[in-house]
Amino acid sequence: MVEDHKHCVVCGKPVELDKFFCSPACEEMFKRSQKQAARARFLMLGMFIVFFVLLIILNVVRGTS
Repeated sequence: MVEDHKHCVVCGKPVELDKFFCSPACEEMFKRSQKQAARARFLMLGMFIVFFVLLIILNVVRGTS
């Protein structure tokens, strides 16, 4: 029977139950991807805020002329 185990969240290799990654390289790759995803979310939120502010400004300008 197969011993209890989990799989690396990056590459899928079997790891011990108390670990998430099979190697420091996979852990580093995971951290980099998390940082990149956080940057992308921040950028999208910033773009949404800028777009929203521009819509408000255009609406105000249109209403006064």
